[in-house]
Amino acid sequence: MAKIYFDNAATTPLHPEVLEAMIPVMSSVFGNPSSTHALGRVARTEIEKARKTVAQLLNCAPAEIFFTSGGTEADNMAIRCSVHDLGVKHLISTRIEHHAVTHTLDSVEADGLARVSYLRLLPNGHADMAHLEALLQEEGPTLVTLMHGNNEIGNMIDLQEVAQLCKQYQAYFHSDTVQTMGYFPFDLQNTPIDFLNGAAHKFNGPKGVGFIYIRGGLGIKPLLHGGAQERNMRGGTENLYGIVGMAKALEIAYRDLEEKEAHIRTLRQYMADRLLENIPGIQFNGDYQGRSLYTVLNVSFPAHPKGEMLLFNLDIAGICASGGSACSSGSNVGSHVLAGIGVAEDRHNIRFSFGKQNTKEEVDFTVRQLCEIFDIQPKLTA
Repeated sequence: MAKIYFDNAATTPLHPEVLEAMIPVMSSVFGNPSSTHALGRVARTEIEKARKTVAQLLNCAPAEIFFTSGGTEADNMAIRCSVHDLGVKHLISTRIEHHAVTHTLDSVEADGLARVSYLRLLPNGHADMAHLEALLQEEGPTLVTLMHGNNEIGNMIDLQEVAQLCKQYQAYFHSDTVQTMGYFPFDLQNTPIDFLNGAAHKFNGPKGVGFIYIRGGLGIKPLLHGGAQERNMRGGTENLYGIVGMAKALEIAYRDLEEKEAHIRTLRQYMADRLLENIPGIQFNGDYQGRSLYTVLNVSFPAHPKGEMLLFNLDIAGICASGGSACSSGSNVGSHVLAGIGVAEDRHNIRFSFGKQNTKEEVDFTVRQLCEIFDIQPKLTA
């Protein structure tokens, strides 16, 4: 069997239609979008078409969309610019956010620019909303930064609930939507949110490009200084080809959303069922049957002598999965998310994350390989 890719939360394969959209631009549109001559204007037109596409899909104004190098830059922009330009002195988050957020919070706090409060987590890994409301009553100005869908365990916040709570207490609200963009619909005209961001490679677009939504009228200044690109909001020549590809990828993601979601939800449940049938002691981290990403299944295996080599043995069998966040791969430090929700240290955890290209046959093969690793006779048919 060919390589099986169950690491779609880390990155996704480029959609063929996205490549088709990018190639003509890459081969013939080489002008600098900031140039005023004809070739520059052609490039500028492509960027503004892409901006309009993204804005229409999210139901916001094109002027509220700014292109970035990806989700990490956008997270930094939302947090740092809130502190520097909006006078935010109190930051509220959780300890299980993506490192693009947690490390930025650490840096801001270490520099003495703002204080950080962390929400209590409920037993299922969700943030305690009662605690959030209590913290919102403390001295501000305040920015709440909570990811829409957790990249490791899949837990989701209720975006509208948090947004309304922040609005009630006149706090700013930023949500890292990197994992949910292209998988869940957004209506930004009717959601009181100030900052939101996406990364193209998470929804079958190219790497190295993303965007941030900044609610109109906030008065944010650039994080990256340089030229007058992105309406004086982000210095540096735009990644034209990436931007075109990202807009096309997002368009396809929402065009095919219903079919994609149905397929992936079914596949995720199929894997959960097969694992429960075949491997004793299996658990699932996070609220996998509740408010959760349908693309992520974080599996906790019981202590076993071969557990430390679990990912390695799957890789040898041609199965790509993750032991946690891909952004920490190569690090000896364990997952801060799993530690944050109290997963026992002697258990072995794997994140399987699914895409439209995955199949039940791939799930069956993977479960058989896991049974072989754990010396279990599989109940699945060959």
